[in-house]
Formats: sequence, C-alpha cells, structure tokens
Amino acid sequence: MSAFTRRNFIGTAAAAVGSFATLQKIAGADRSKSDPGPGSPPLDGQNPDSMWPPGTDSKSLVQNFKYPFSFANKRTYEGGWSREVTVRELPVSKTLAGVNMRLTAGGVRELHWHTSAEWAIMLYGTARITAIDADGKSFVADVKKNDLWFFPSGIPHSIQGLNPDGCEFMLVFDDGNFSESETVLLSDSMAHLPREVLSKNFGVGEQAFANLPKQELFIFQTDVPGRLEDDQKVAAGALGKSPTDF
Repeated sequence: MSAFTRRNFIGTAAAAVGSFATLQKIAGADRSKSDPGPGSPPLDGQNPDSMWPPGTDSKSLVQNFKYPFSFANKRTYEGGWSREVTVRELPVSKTLAGVNMRLTAGGVRELHWHTSAEWAIMLYGTARITAIDADGKSFVADVKKNDLWFFPSGIPHSIQGLNPDGCEFMLVFDDGNFSESETVLLSDSMAHLPREVLSKNFGVGEQAFANLPKQELFIFQTDVPGRLEDDQKVAAGALGKSPTDF
C-alpha cells in the first residue's frame, strides 16, 4: 500500500470513527435526555436532580426525602382547616410528623390531648392558646407570628384564632405515626360518658348536658374571645394559674 493510500485510509477511518462517536452521543442523548410526557413541568423544575440525575448519581433507588403539604388532603370545617404529613406519606419520617393548620378569627381547635409531644411555630396572625397542666392548673396566652409553644405528652390544650384574620401555624410531633385524626377530643369524650357520671363530676343536673354535641367538633367557629386577662382569670378558677410557661 502506498504512503498516499495509507494516509488516505487512516484519515477516512478516523473521520468514520469520529462520526460514529458523534452519532452515538446524539442517539444516547435522544434516549436518555428526553421525556415525551405527559409530565408536570412545574414539579420537574423544582426537582431537577430527580428529573435528570447528575453524572455522579449512583443510579440506586433512594427514599423520598420530601413531601409538600400542598399534596396533603385538607380537612375543612367552618372555622378553619388542617392537613398533615406523617410516615404514611413520607416513609423516611419515622420519628416526626407535621400538621399545618389554619383557624379563622374565632375558629377553635377544640380542647384535646394526645400521647405525642407537640412543638409549634406560628406562621401567620394571632391566636390564643389554652392548656391544663398535670395539677389541673390553667395556662392561657396570646401568640403571634414566629412565637413558639410546646405541649408535653398528655397535656389538654386548645387553640383559637384572634382578630383580625385568625392564624396559621405548624405543629411537629415526636412520632412519625401521629395523626390529628386520632387525638382524644373533649366533645367525643363527653359524648361517650353517661350523663349521671358527668352530672356527679361537675355538680350539676343531668339536663345541663342535654345539648352536648353528638359527634366530635375538631375545629368549629364561634365568637372571637375578649380580653386575655379576663380569660386568664376565669380559667384560673379555684386552682389558680399554672407555673409552667408552655
């Protein structure tokens, strides 16, 4: 083979190899970097590394590490709404559960208690929180945006939205299996106790309980409360105020 022929052959072969490599890249890109759909561009844009993993990705399956409250179903009532994210929606969250709640002005999350401890941060507006400590003494306080509270396990408590536009807050519980749907509610407890037991406990006639709700309230609408000092005085009763600042 002449030198010219060898050079010609080498050049032609190199061009062919280069063209083939280019075609391979294009073909590969067409297969891996395309998604004919249908899809959800807004969600894809928020999760670019899930949509198109970086080159360092190990290609192994990983647990979902986030679940937006926007995906969670809202329980709506006259007086507000509630939605939650637990281990059922986010399997990786075994030790924490979250609840996002909104109350109108006057809207009440009725008195309730649960085995999980509750930490909270106010996201919007103002609210009045009420609790009863282990000695039966009361705690009543008003909270605003960025304020916090903490109710230990078993402490009965309630929350009410204040003027002008109620409140919204985030609750965090120390159990991934927690659910707001499984708390012990005052209305539900009273509905299941015999009237004679209630009458003896509160020292009033059975007729006083004739209009008790037949089912749980959870969240309900009522009037906006008056001055904080008045509520604190009434709640204190004979036992007085709780020394604990929740």
